[in-house]
Amino acid sequence: MKKVAVVVFFLFVFAIYLIHSKQQSDRAAQELSASQTQTQTNPSAAPLKDGEYTGDNTDAFYGNVQVKAVIKGGKIADIQFLDYPKDKKTSLEISQKSMPTLISEAIKSQSSQVDNVSGATQTADAFKKSLESALIKARS
Repeated sequence: MKKVAVVVFFLFVFAIYLIHSKQQSDRAAQELSASQTQTQTNPSAAPLKDGEYTGDNTDAFYGNVQVKAVIKGGKIADIQFLDYPKDKKTSLEISQKSMPTLISEAIKSQSSQVDNVSGATQTADAFKKSLESALIKARS
């Protein structure tokens, strides 16, 4: 009888665990969906004015990152690095490998929301901040 009670108890606990996991999964899916909807209806996605806009100089731990966004036809046409981590050989190598990818992804997405580049997380984060500040200027 004790064995049956123990088995029933463990099955009950496992069922509660499954229900809880499902609720957490559903909640995470709802938050992701809400986040994507908010991004799509974001008022900061106002049209970009043509011109060249310099972003803020942003600390990337191993050096600063500053970009200039070139807007043509209301779209990001080019991004130029004005400053990037280059004081140390390793920093220069990482910057040279990550910069083309960051530029390409930002132009493709037409925003500062790009994936980080493996091995260059701090440079990518600083790039996004500098680019976003340039795009804010292009919207105002």
